[in-house]
Amino acid sequence: MPKQEKGKSHSIRPVSRRPPSWCKYQPEEVEAFVIKLAKEGHPLSAIGTILRDQYAIPLVKPITGKSISAILKNANLTPSLPEDLGNMMKKAQALAVHMEKNRKDLHNKRNMQVIEAQIHKLSRYYKREGKLAKNWKYEAKVASIF
Repeated sequence: MPKQEKGKSHSIRPVSRRPPSWCKYQPEEVEAFVIKLAKEGHPLSAIGTILRDQYAIPLVKPITGKSISAILKNANLTPSLPEDLGNMMKKAQALAVHMEKNRKDLHNKRNMQVIEAQIHKLSRYYKREGKLAKNWKYEAKVASIF
């Protein structure tokens, strides 16, 4: 079925790499906001959204010269597990609970295999980049269910 999207009316990032003239925050203030939100337990993606919606900071990097993850790395607040890998593992866990109750759900068995393949692929990448320990291993849930 073809997509229903037409036109280019969706939002895009600004072209300029300089901070906007209407944003009056100093780099130190923005870094303090990022650190405060991280200490409150917000993930990286939520920090950017909160800064955009509540503080009117469109992007952190043009103002501070550093990304949110670099700011948290300097403050020793980086999460032990990358956010996207953690989200996939939560999704696999929820699907495993569903599969325990519904053993004949073959469509979701396939979905579980796909999610676990994505987890393994992403973990190989993060091990190669040094963001995960070399001995980190994900235990497959689909094998334990069936």
